[in-house]
Amino acid sequence: MQTDCYQSPLSERYASKEMQYIFSPDMKFRTWRKLWIALAETEMELGLSRNGEPVISMEQIEELKAHAEDINYDVAREREKIVRHDVMSHVYAYGQQCPGAAGIIHLGATSCYVGDNTDIIVMAEALKLVKKKLVNVMNALADFAEEYKALPTLAFTHFQPAQPTTVGKRACLWLQEFMMDFEDLEYVLSGLKLLGSKGTTGTQASFLELFDGDQETIDKIDPMIAKKMGFDACYPVSGQTYSRKVDVRVMNVLSGIATTAHKMSNDIRLLQHLKEIEEPFEKNQIGSSAMAYKRNPMRSERIASLVRFVIVDALNPAFTSATQWFERTLDDSANKRLSIPEGFLAVDGILDLCLNVVDGLVVYPKVIEKRLRSELPFMATENIMMDAVKKGGNRQELHERIRELSMEAGRNVKVEGKENNLLELIAQDSGFQVTLEELEETLEPSRYVGCSKEQVEAFLENHIRPILRENAALLGLSVKINV
Repeated sequence: MQTDCYQSPLSERYASKEMQYIFSPDMKFRTWRKLWIALAETEMELGLSRNGEPVISMEQIEELKAHAEDINYDVAREREKIVRHDVMSHVYAYGQQCPGAAGIIHLGATSCYVGDNTDIIVMAEALKLVKKKLVNVMNALADFAEEYKALPTLAFTHFQPAQPTTVGKRACLWLQEFMMDFEDLEYVLSGLKLLGSKGTTGTQASFLELFDGDQETIDKIDPMIAKKMGFDACYPVSGQTYSRKVDVRVMNVLSGIATTAHKMSNDIRLLQHLKEIEEPFEKNQIGSSAMAYKRNPMRSERIASLVRFVIVDALNPAFTSATQWFERTLDDSANKRLSIPEGFLAVDGILDLCLNVVDGLVVYPKVIEKRLRSELPFMATENIMMDAVKKGGNRQELHERIRELSMEAGRNVKVEGKENNLLELIAQDSGFQVTLEELEETLEPSRYVGCSKEQVEAFLENHIRPILRENAALLGLSVKINV
């Protein structure tokens, strides 16, 4: 570990090696070389010639392919010190390894041919990894929701006790939002296109010159390059760069995933405070340097912390897209080098944490039941009142009496610190014509959760399981949390 200069926590602590490689120099420059090969192959296959002789030979293509992976970084670094241009430095370095093909590398292209096409390719690969991790989080949440679909728990509105739900139904609230994120990711990923090779202002003027004004041939260049690089198409129009609106759409997907993760982690943090559900806590983990007894929701807190970074980071591409001048300005470059990779690295870390937390959630049914039963008398008052009306009582009079008794029971709990004695108070009131034993029989928690269990089953079967079946090849991921 290097200790005398800044190290990004995203690389050192949070993001996986897989995501780090996608944004690595090695991935970037190897992709540049693949793009140069695709361009040269396309020009050769389209019959680029001068005075009736082919400009590019198969021998040159083979020479380029022979050195596609073994990048001579030392040569490129030294050359960049002289020319101050990263693309031309790598053109030069590639040419040093491929002297026979040196003259046809990057023919007709501008720097954005390798730079922007690589950015799209890298984002596509990163989105595929995000998709894999998102599917695994959804699978873990689906299993959790299935297991606890019928376990009653106190629901909250405004973080005040409300009509009961089930633990599994609450998990489906998180799962549904992840499903929405999955749908957004699929849409954006399926719509990604390459820039292609359109020249300095997007007009393909250099190729018009190379191919002697043959429009029919020029129209074949971008589709052929796209196919060679594994894409369906290139964007139909561009300036020098692909529209920076693409970056906005990609980062909005990441921001959406982050938003969902924060909602879930926040709920888990609150539930851990209530001692109803806890995130995993390892045998030798320390919760506090001072308070040895503490079990802090540190992973959920880390999710929330990284999420705020991603949500703010997603503003960067929006500002960049909004402020581009005409066919291009270079004030996007430094920002893109930071905002796009770091957004992906952070979301990668977030999803690893989400999977780790959901996989290890600990549920405490007895605590859940105790809290629910402490509030259930208030929840049961509607049913108690209806039963009393059936016995001949006046609905309005009974409603007012329950209101008064509820206030009295509430004072006993809040002011006196006593147990909730609402049932005893109702049983003592002759207007309700009911015994305490009869009242207690009505307090079966499962009677008050509505269709929670059925909603979980229908949601999983009709919406989540189909997604998981379609993406079964991505399941089975295990993650390791660094700290």
